[in-house]
Amino acid sequence: MGRVAVGGFVEAVLERVREARAALEAALEAEDAYGAAMAQEELDDALRLASDHGIDVGAEEGERGAGSAV
Repeated sequence: MGRVAVGGFVEAVLERVREARAALEAALEAEDAYGAAMAQEELDDALRLASDHGIDVGAEEGERGAGSAV
């Protein structure tokens, strides 16, 4: 029973990272500085949560929006 709960948590964290990356990409494409800043904060938070719990978010994705100028 504990494994199901843990698996659900991992999936929720991974989904949060995916959504934050997508939001950041969309804000950067729209040249929305405020939206990009908010999305970057969410992505940083999601990545920190994943790291704190040893969740691999996939190195192939990287942090595409990190450090991007708007």
